[in-house]
Amino acid sequence: MEEDNKIYLFDTTLRDGQQTTGVNFSVSDKMTLAKNLDELGVDYIEGGWPGANPTDNDFFSRDLNFSKSKFTAFGMTRRPGRSAENDPGLNSLINSNAHTICLVGKSSSFQVKNALGITEDENLSMLSDSFNYLNYKNREAIYDAEHFFDGFKHNKEFSLKCLKIALKSNVRWIVLCDTNGGTLPNEISDIIKEVIKTIPSNKLGIHAHNDTENGVANALVAINTGVRHVQGTINGLGERCGNTNLVSLIPSLVLKTNFHTNIKKQNLKLLTKISHTLHDILNQPKSKNAPYVGENAFSHKGGLHASAVAKDPSTYEHIDPELVGNSRNVIISDQAGKSNLLSQLKKLSIEIDDEQINQILELIKQKEAEGFSYDIALASFELLVRKHVGQLKEYFILNKFRVTDERRWNAKGKLVTDSEATVQLEVKNQEKMTVGVGNGPVNAIDSALRQALIDFYPSLSDLKLTDYKVMILSSDKGTGAITRVHIESTDSNKQHWTTVGVSANIIDASYNAIYDSINYKLFNDLNK
Repeated sequence: MEEDNKIYLFDTTLRDGQQTTGVNFSVSDKMTLAKNLDELGVDYIEGGWPGANPTDNDFFSRDLNFSKSKFTAFGMTRRPGRSAENDPGLNSLINSNAHTICLVGKSSSFQVKNALGITEDENLSMLSDSFNYLNYKNREAIYDAEHFFDGFKHNKEFSLKCLKIALKSNVRWIVLCDTNGGTLPNEISDIIKEVIKTIPSNKLGIHAHNDTENGVANALVAINTGVRHVQGTINGLGERCGNTNLVSLIPSLVLKTNFHTNIKKQNLKLLTKISHTLHDILNQPKSKNAPYVGENAFSHKGGLHASAVAKDPSTYEHIDPELVGNSRNVIISDQAGKSNLLSQLKKLSIEIDDEQINQILELIKQKEAEGFSYDIALASFELLVRKHVGQLKEYFILNKFRVTDERRWNAKGKLVTDSEATVQLEVKNQEKMTVGVGNGPVNAIDSALRQALIDFYPSLSDLKLTDYKVMILSSDKGTGAITRVHIESTDSNKQHWTTVGVSANIIDASYNAIYDSINYKLFNDLNK
């Protein structure tokens, strides 16, 4: 492989990603993500802006011992009216333990005059002084040419002057930034073709934002046009609509092009884990439809599709999902055929004959006609199958339950609503009646059931309901519509499962989903 065909990857999740609304990484968060990125093998990890805030100061004081990546600090060129040597911001970067320093500087005459309020010549001096100072201090320098594409359209001559100054100052990379994310792929290509007449392509990089949903497309077209350095973030995190999504870009480069990177093919399996780690750190739900790493990225619902995939996965899958640490998921639904069902049963180690398969297919179609959906509620699907083939015992029998809500003013003068649930059930030939209270009827029912069952099934103590979703079916019936409830659960073993309940009564639908959740937990605990 030729060196001029190599792409260098720069991750800015820890800095640019933190500009996302609602995102605020702790030092521990940054260390976790940085270690994952180093293990993956990206070339540069931009850790933040030392000197800008206590978190970044603390992070840059840590000894991270990267084995593959270059630890990179972000900052800005010297300020107007100061020398580079006496600029506190520049010196904070140089005094950090970062191997590489990435400086942002204006490359748009409009921004220079209107945002900074300085002359074009002063901006050029700021660039020259700053990068020459980094060179003198033996730091690898990267120039983020801010607002480059818009600046090029407004005043091409000045924008190119900025790049030439950086090149003359021996920067390693000159990164063309689509700062407001409004440039389209054809414009990216046309402008870079012009730039390459002046700046060698092996010095050029791209930093694209995703405001037109073209972040990855703009990065790919820039690479095809000649740039050899790409900046982006995990999961496309970033301000406004985000940045180039490295989780999508990296496998596309490695698996689908003739370009090569320092990321080994076997390390692509880490992508799904890294993507999910970031979601967990941010306490956000995972994007099920995310390319390559999402739960639905290799899901097949239609029976015809599943049947074709069983014979030849490439029919409906563009890569082997295991290459990126993901897996095939054959969805159970009323569109399911035998291939879907057999694939799911194989995962559950359930062996049944052809007659039972046909019976279960008909049962699923009947249940979904009633409003059930097993696309994501695989725990309820498993219980349905195991009950049909006689593998599921009845752990308790509910005789009746009652739920009451009371809206009142408490002693502090605050308006509160309390829920109380009473359940009567039989468990192991004993009758139990318990009362539970909660911040809503679902929570109250769950509390009452736990109290009744905990002495008989102690493992239920670590069962947690983590999410509750309601969908109204047949909305044309108004308040008499059918309600579908999905409940997500987890336990101390970090197992996650989803169950479904359906009824014209939302409380009854919720109970059905809770019932399945408890039964799924008990089946797995008692049949290890």
